Amino acid sequence: MKTAIFSLALAGTLFGTLACGHKEDHSEAKELPKVAVTLVAQGSPDGGAWVAATLQSTRTAMMSTRMAAQVRRVLVQEGQRVAAGSLLLSLGDEDLQGQLKAAETGLATIQAHHRRIQALQALKASTISELEQVQAQVAQAQAGVDALKANIAYTQIRAPFSGVVQSRKVNEGDFVGPGMPLLELVGDGEQELVATLSEQESKGLKAGAKVKFESEGVQGEAQITGMAPGGDPYSHKGTLRAKVIKPKGLRQGSFARIMVAGEAVEGLSVPRSALVQRGELTGVFIAKDDRAELRWISLGEGAGSYLPVRSGLKSGERIIDTPGALQDGQPIDLSRGVSHGK
Repeated sequence: MKTAIFSLALAGTLFGTLACGHKEDHSEAKELPKVAVTLVAQGSPDGGAWVAATLQSTRTAMMSTRMAAQVRRVLVQEGQRVAAGSLLLSLGDEDLQGQLKAAETGLATIQAHHRRIQALQALKASTISELEQVQAQVAQAQAGVDALKANIAYTQIRAPFSGVVQSRKVNEGDFVGPGMPLLELVGDGEQELVATLSEQESKGLKAGAKVKFESEGVQGEAQITGMAPGGDPYSHKGTLRAKVIKPKGLRQGSFARIMVAGEAVEGLSVPRSALVQRGELTGVFIAKDDRAELRWISLGEGAGSYLPVRSGLKSGERIIDTPGALQDGQPIDLSRGVSHGK
């Protein structure tokens, strides 16, 4: 009996110890590391707006062929730098080579006949019409040979300019047809920004004007080279192209933002960079008592980088910019100052 009571007491002690240990571990797991954050000012900066854009080269080419053939060799990989005239890809040309040999044989035969007619003509033993007829046959045969050589050249895909292979669409053994994309080549040299703007955002902009932009954390300046009017019947947005003045050598295909003049958002507003999306809910993190507090808000309609707030936020509350993986209740360090929304 004493043994049974001792066993029950020991089991109870062990269970209590494990329970307390589990409770302590759970409490420790709740404590999140302290992170440095940047606050963002409420309201639109200087009445301007940031518009999304893409950075690309002014020289791009989608390589294709006019022949239906099988891919024999692919000599380049994505990201590889190539010089102008370098062989990038070759297609099977066995059928064309056979046709070329037959055409060259036919050309040699008609040329020999032409020489005989010329000799007879010199002896006044043939008519002018016979000579003209054989000359036309020679020209026709020569054109056939030239056309086949041109078609064979189309099976050798070469770089039209120096640059970098942006993408490869085919592999060795694939069958391709006329106009089918094979490789995309991005050339060296000038870069441009391409953005889609609404009618409101494009007000005051014209070709030749300079705009500020940001890409991968680098500030720069670009000059507008062209603006196409809104052709989309639903969004009525147009396309803006701006040549990068500085800095040079940015990564092709990078995301960028262009600052355009625009009206400030009336009332309380927050930048898109501060928004947090959780399914159908939208919120922002508020800096409160040295911790991040997740606040769900209701937004109005807007086309710029700032959106109007209908409810859920009070004037003067400190909003955390680009929260990333920040969690509700996580300790924060506000030593990084206040930005103005990008």
